[in-house]
Amino acid sequence: MIKAIEVYLVTNGNGMEAVEFYKNALDAEVIAVMQWKDGVPNCPKENEHLLMNAQLSVNGIRLMISDDNPEYSYRSGTNMSACIQCDSMETAQNLYDKMSVGAQEIQMELGKTFWSPAYASLIDRFGMHWQINTEIKEN
Repeated sequence: MIKAIEVYLVTNGNGMEAVEFYKNALDAEVIAVMQWKDGVPNCPKENEHLLMNAQLSVNGIRLMISDDNPEYSYRSGTNMSACIQCDSMETAQNLYDKMSVGAQEIQMELGKTFWSPAYASLIDRFGMHWQINTEIKEN
């Protein structure tokens, strides 16, 4: 089952500043913040400050923010995606199989990451950037 479709903002090296801005502008609560130094093994010193992921709650609606990977050219206007939150790996696989048909670009094949058992990133046939993420609650 799809649990939510959420907005994901990508910033250009100023993610921590964006967290504070949106926290104040949207009267949001900061739920979680992880910088690159916290999640990237052998993180280069010049990237330690970069935002891996922040989650803000705006009246119960999650807004996510991260810095773009400095290995890629940042392009304003293409720095927002929709993240589909799935409750199972099967849902994620089914969704990926459908969303990837005719995709302009598969940025990351569906697979396991350190934050998700099934995650993918793609630009669909209409040029829309989607992330598919699986969140499974441990009992």
